[in-house]
Amino acid sequence: MFKSAFGVALSLLFALGTIPAIDAAAATSTQESAKSSGHAKHKGRHHAAAPQGAGVSLDAHEKLVRKVVYVHGKRKLIYQRVALGPVIPAVPPVLTAGDIAGLNLTRDPLDLKSSVALVLDQSSSKVLFEKNSSVALPIASITKLMTSVIVVEANQNMDELLEITEEDVDHEKNSGSRLRVGSQLTRANMLHIALMSSENRAASALGRSYPGGLPAFVVAMNAKAKALGMLDTHYVDSNGLSSHNVASARDLAKLVIAAQKYPIICQYSTDPKYVVETGAGGHALQYANTNHLVASPGWEIGLQKTGYINEAGRCLVMQAMIEGRAIVMIFLDSKGKQSRLADAGRIRKWLVGATPQAVVRNVAEVPQS
Repeated sequence: MFKSAFGVALSLLFALGTIPAIDAAAATSTQESAKSSGHAKHKGRHHAAAPQGAGVSLDAHEKLVRKVVYVHGKRKLIYQRVALGPVIPAVPPVLTAGDIAGLNLTRDPLDLKSSVALVLDQSSSKVLFEKNSSVALPIASITKLMTSVIVVEANQNMDELLEITEEDVDHEKNSGSRLRVGSQLTRANMLHIALMSSENRAASALGRSYPGGLPAFVVAMNAKAKALGMLDTHYVDSNGLSSHNVASARDLAKLVIAAQKYPIICQYSTDPKYVVETGAGGHALQYANTNHLVASPGWEIGLQKTGYINEAGRCLVMQAMIEGRAIVMIFLDSKGKQSRLADAGRIRKWLVGATPQAVVRNVAEVPQS
């Protein structure tokens, strides 16, 4: 009876948190259970299980941890109450507009990681490959390609200095920029880094410095889209940070062909690196192209633009020479940082292996390579 009462009292003290641990030697019910089970004894060691009948109460944020301690040179096993660390909830995956529309469920024989793709022969306008190409989706910084067309066709002074102001700071996505407020660059340099390095503040300054400001610039963007027959396209800004800038792959192919007529856009978009003077204390900034394929000797790229925001996924448009043919490639809502470039590689490999007559309009008809 004494042992039973002592065990209950000890359990209550543990449950109330008045002692930090339970000594296995004092947990008499545990030791008696071990004796009755005939467990072998080893010199200098004691075996004990967690106290089963002690009535220990643990909340959801605690657990018992078994520890070995030495008291007066004798080895003892104790169980200590330990608080669990904070439970970090799992972060749900970010869904793109394409995911929400179910486009990521579309499969194709080339196993592209882009939910939308379009490949066509520029000289004949023949579609070689397409996948969800008529669906309008957010296009992120692919927007800057239309921005460049409007700037070039406006015939504004390319040597005019433009200054980055607080109006150019991104308060929607809170994206960073190496161009500080107060930096001054020529319009040409703003266009250069907007195209090759997707500099958001530069693209914003280009739109803001248009006659009539950014609202007039956006009107010009939408008017040009309509003139090119881009009926699924709509713009609300000059940098593409808004998810309301949308277009289909078929529309973007028309834009690529239109933009490719301007040598300055082709040059600026495909430069691997470029250095600009900001005018703010004479600081020089070196920019790199967001598409490393432009520096690859295996590619002959005439024009390109990348884009990314959460709603759009990874995007890429390109015009490149493959096997002597001018090929336009559009990839939207690609999964993975390098997946859009890998998709371009898959398409090129397929085109190199395909016969000239293997023109495909239906994804299901694309031959395996």
